[in-house]
Amino acid sequence: MKNEKSRSVPPAFIVKTVQSVQAGILDFANRLTPPFVQILSLAGGTMGSQALYAAARLGIADLLKDGPKSVDDLAKKTKTNADALHRLLRALASIGVFKETSGKVFELTTAAEALQNDHPQSVRPFVLLMGDPIWRNPWGDIMYSIKTGENAFNHVFGKNFFDYLGEHEELSELFSNWMTKASNMNCPAIAAAYPFNRFGKVVDIGGGQGALLAHILKKYPTVNGVLFDLPKVVEDASEIDDNIASRCEIVGGSFFDSVPAGGDLYIMQQIIHDWEDELAVQILSNCRDVMTDDARILVIDAVIKPGNGRDVNKFIDLQMLLINKGGRERTEQEFRQLFEKAGLKLLKIIPTASMFSIVEGRKN
Repeated sequence: MKNEKSRSVPPAFIVKTVQSVQAGILDFANRLTPPFVQILSLAGGTMGSQALYAAARLGIADLLKDGPKSVDDLAKKTKTNADALHRLLRALASIGVFKETSGKVFELTTAAEALQNDHPQSVRPFVLLMGDPIWRNPWGDIMYSIKTGENAFNHVFGKNFFDYLGEHEELSELFSNWMTKASNMNCPAIAAAYPFNRFGKVVDIGGGQGALLAHILKKYPTVNGVLFDLPKVVEDASEIDDNIASRCEIVGGSFFDSVPAGGDLYIMQQIIHDWEDELAVQILSNCRDVMTDDARILVIDAVIKPGNGRDVNKFIDLQMLLINKGGRERTEQEFRQLFEKAGLKLLKIIPTASMFSIVEGRKN
């Protein structure tokens, strides 16, 4: 895909139908697979993750961009041991990442293309994060979090996640890069899932570089926007280009103190999930204080599915437990309770073609 932004997003119901069919197929396959094989596959997941990490660190996918290459050639370019590199790539080829042809020559597969730096759907930053000690080590200390309810990251590193990032520039840039890429992957689906053109002014709370707001303003030319985040975050606002700059005001501040007044719609993407209930209510209450009776608020976050069905957000919720003090993914009922404590009424939850849902509310 050459231009992800121009790609049409399938309606949410199509995506949900496909996911339902996939879940049914997986359930059927699991019924045919002996239980011990299922557990072995799950327990061995770390091996695949670390193998991907090694290939991503070495930039193998970028080296194969112009065509197949021999292991000897790749080893010279990456300054690695040729035999060890062959064993790594052979293992990854067995699960569809890269393809081995004759004479220890490897080429890209469709899956491997997503490990390239400049691919529109590149997940290389995520793979690098997942394999790095900042992600891996807290999972290794999961029992600390399960026993205490506290985050393992502080226990392992002696400081919170964001303070640690602040002291490690390369990791901080990697994390920021992935957050931007992930946002740009999800933004088209979110912008298409809600009638933003019903509102004159959209205020994006904690909007970062402005990726979501930019998608909304470009899709709906009658809408004006306000990008609000910490001053040091919005001083660049790289996603607000010249085409929409005249319709977008940029405001610095903390959502724990106050938020800009005058909005018809207040939105926040992946903000509430970072905070414990008390602080989440404070953020929502600050929005409620400046909302008119006709204004709406949208919390764009994962909504955990009820029951025992497959839901990756249940594992992301575990990730939040391990890394971020007070952070969590929430169920519909938990969002409803947050809204009520903040003086808001939850109106409905709108699924999108991304992994996030839109939780819509108004003043109570």
